[in-house]
Amino acid sequence: MKIRGVLVDHATIQRWVYKFTPLLESEMKKRKGRVGASWRLNETYIKVKGIWCYLYRAADKLGNTVDFLLTRKRQRMCAQSFLIKAISNNCRARVINIDKSGSNNIVEQDHRFIK
Repeated sequence: MKIRGVLVDHATIQRWVYKFTPLLESEMKKRKGRVGASWRLNETYIKVKGIWCYLYRAADKLGNTVDFLLTRKRQRMCAQSFLIKAISNNCRARVINIDKSGSNNIVEQDHRFIK
């Protein structure tokens, strides 16, 4: 907006976020492909713009991304809310494998998130 010479207050932008986020989210849900019923969850520690963050990722058996969450702190509630959101946005998983299980290679080798 600044490039076009329009002055916008930060409160206005926050109102836009509250107003348009549900619309964007519903459109993304329509366009998102179906994922499998067998998921692999992983948590890793990565650096984003010089700041260390926790990345929670879920992928299905074929390597399709189910969901992801990036947080600054590692908390049980973050992981729990991530899983609840992933289940509500997709089908309910039949099987969920987590860290330290040998079948997590697909998630751990997914380098699309780390660039």
